[in-house]
Amino acid sequence: MSIVKIENVRVLDPVKQTDSVETVYLEQGKRVAATDHVSEIIDGQGKWLMPTMVDLCARMREPGQQQHGTLKSEGHAARKNGILHIFTPPDSKPIVQDNGALIHGLVEKAMLDGGIYLKVIGAQTQGLQGKQPANMAGLKKGGCTAVSNANAPFADDDVVLRTLEYAAGLGMTVVFYAEEHQIAKDGCVHEGFVASRQGLPMIPALAETVAIAKYLLMIEATKVRAHFGLLSCGASVELIKIAKAKGLPVTADVAMHQLHLTESLTDGFNSLAHVRPPLRAEKDKQLLRQGVKEGVIDAICTHHEPLSSSAKLAPFAETEPGLTAFDTYVAFGVQLVNEGLFEPLEWVEKVTLAPAKVANMVDRWVEESGWALVDPKLEWLVAKDSILSQGKNTPLINQKVVGKVIQTFAA
Repeated sequence: MSIVKIENVRVLDPVKQTDSVETVYLEQGKRVAATDHVSEIIDGQGKWLMPTMVDLCARMREPGQQQHGTLKSEGHAARKNGILHIFTPPDSKPIVQDNGALIHGLVEKAMLDGGIYLKVIGAQTQGLQGKQPANMAGLKKGGCTAVSNANAPFADDDVVLRTLEYAAGLGMTVVFYAEEHQIAKDGCVHEGFVASRQGLPMIPALAETVAIAKYLLMIEATKVRAHFGLLSCGASVELIKIAKAKGLPVTADVAMHQLHLTESLTDGFNSLAHVRPPLRAEKDKQLLRQGVKEGVIDAICTHHEPLSSSAKLAPFAETEPGLTAFDTYVAFGVQLVNEGLFEPLEWVEKVTLAPAKVANMVDRWVEESGWALVDPKLEWLVAKDSILSQGKNTPLINQKVVGKVIQTFAA
């Protein structure tokens, strides 16, 4: 086996809670004792060495949407960018995540094709139709630890309650991407001045907060473990804070781009900034940052959604929402450090140990995790040929950013 020696590197270890400059020896992504038998020596001066990341929400586009991305293309992009464990929502086309027998094959294919550990969130209702609970017992047997209805609406609140009771009985987590569809309707951007001036249909913050408030009452009644993914509104942070203070079994995450980008990017009908939940106001961004800093929001995810170029060519409201995020994830994280929101170790914890805790997989993550070597000062151009993902759909295209994973060490 080949052993890599990395000299004088800043090791950021959230498990041991250590931040120190060391010389590290790695064999198949695992730290080993010092030895003279090394196959490669790397100068780690000025670099960071961190565990590989855990992503709580990314769409890999397979099965059924290979025009946007595949397990091979997106797995390769994730691994090269230091992301080894990925949770994917249950809304592939066709939907296979309501069948426990099919999920195992998807997980195997993700490792064979893309070299990543894929975790599939099961469907909360049959076919995500919102009418009947899915076979959660079968999903659990197939390896699912969580279920969700993704962005699909429920037929009524009685269905939600029945699925929560079912999940609670099985000890499964329910993941909410909270949006009250009767309020959001056909909206595509944040309700604010930018949208009003352009005449675009809007999604008010209430669409998210009303849904969260309703679901929290159901969680309190059923005692189900729940996770709120992709928070986008400052008021949502306050609701989660109150729920945690009451002792409810809830956790939350936010997409990295919501900590950086705002509704202003949609000006000029820029469809590359069309994402759901939408980019919100500057005040929301600041409150989300504060929520992560204080630990009300447990973790940061990529919300990676690769799309083909044609998916963004229609008039704004008719384009598909989503942005590619694996390639810029670390640069955005480094920016949070450079702006003083986090110390490096704090940021690393939010994208590694914290999401592993949310997913109840700390021991497994520690066992399977490798290490990512980051150059926090590397400036690079976000361009179609520098983005490893098959999707090039990012509003950062042709912009310079700082910070990148330069090598991933994993089995």
